[in-house]
Formats: sequence, C-alpha cells, structure tokens
Amino acid sequence: MRKKILSVTGLSLAFSFLFSKTALAMWSTSNLSVTGLPDASIYDIIGGILDWLLTIVGIVGVIAFAIAGIMYLTAFGDDKRITTAKSAMTYSIIGVIVALVGLVVLRAVDSMLNSGYLF
Repeated sequence: MRKKILSVTGLSLAFSFLFSKTALAMWSTSNLSVTGLPDASIYDIIGGILDWLLTIVGIVGVIAFAIAGIMYLTAFGDDKRITTAKSAMTYSIIGVIVALVGLVVLRAVDSMLNSGYLF
C-alpha cells in the first residue's frame, strides 16, 4: 500500500513539474482586467474596507441617536423609558465618537506610512 501511495505521489509530482512550465509559459498579465479582480494593492484594499466599515458604524450611530431621540420624545414622563432613551443616546454618541476617532487614526497611520503630511 505504501509503495502505491509513493508511486502515485511521485507521478503526480513529475506531471505537475512537467506541465507547470507549459502552463506558466502561457500566462499573460495583459488579461488580468477581465478577471474582475481589483488592480489596487492589498494596502489600498484593506484601507478601503476600513473606510467603508467606519462609515457604516457612523451611519448606524447617527440612526441610533435619532431613534433614541424619538424614544425620549414618546416616553410621556415614564421614568423607565426616559432612562432607556438617555442610555441609548449615550451609547450612540459613544459609537459616533469611536467611528470618528477610528477614521482619524486610520488617516494618520496612512499618512505616516506614506511619508506624507497629516491630512
């Protein structure tokens, strides 16, 4: 059994070595645009993803603040609902601040890595 496994492994390695050079010789970098893959570097892709995520967090924080305001307005003097609305406002403000600080830190690190000016 061991000999069969070694022979199959050896044959597959030999074929891959022989045919890999043929396959690589046919590779052309001029057709990369048809693959749909981005032309940007990994650094740019990760920066774009982080920008997108921070934008989403900021939007969700603003929406949560608006919902908390509506909760506060519709509390009608109920202390429990007012407390819930105030805590929701506090947490949404903290979320917006975290998103803005994250955006500032991301821009500062990007600027430092690219040896440019801050902002």
